[in-house]
Amino acid sequence: MAVLLRCVAVVLTLLAMMAAAQSQTATESEILTIESDRLFAESAFGQRVARDLEAQQSILLAENRKIEAELAAEEKRLTDLRKGMTPEDFRAVADAFTDRVQEIREAQDAKARAIGEMRERQQGVFIQAADPILFELMKEAGASVILERRAVFYSTDAVDITDLAIKRLNRTIGDGVRESGDQ
Repeated sequence: MAVLLRCVAVVLTLLAMMAAAQSQTATESEILTIESDRLFAESAFGQRVARDLEAQQSILLAENRKIEAELAAEEKRLTDLRKGMTPEDFRAVADAFTDRVQEIREAQDAKARAIGEMRERQQGVFIQAADPILFELMKEAGASVILERRAVFYSTDAVDITDLAIKRLNRTIGDGVRESGDQ
C-alpha cells in the first residue's frame, strides 16, 4: 500500500511538473506581444541598472548642491569686495567668476549626459542578452513576430509574453553584471 501511494505521489508530481512546464510557454499564436519598458524595468537586470543610475544621480545631485553653495558664497564674497574695487577691476573679477560658473555648468551637464548614456548602453546590452530568450519564446509559441504591446490596438493577455520573458531573463542573465561591461 505504501509503495502504491508513493507511485501515485510520483505520478501526481510529474503531472504537476508537466502542467507547470506547459504554463511556462506562451499560448500558441502567430503573433505575440511584449511590454518592452516593463520587461526592462521589472527584470533583475533593469532593476540593477535603475539602482546604479539612481546612485550616480544622487551623487551628482549632492555634488551640484555643494557646488551651488560654494558659488553662492563666492558670489557674496565678490559682492562684498566690489565696494573697494574700481569698476574695471570688478568687471575682470566678475567675468572670471562667470566663466568659471559656465565651465562648472558644462562639466556637470556632461556628467548628467553620461548617466543618461549609461542607461542607453545598458538597455542595448539588455536587448542583446534578451534576444535569444525572446527568440526561444517565439519559437515555442510557433509565432513569427513579437509586437510591442503599445502598438497593438487590441489583443488578449494570452499572447503577452512579458511576464514569462522576465522570468526567463532573470533565470538566464540575472542582474546582468557580467553582460553590462560597466561594472
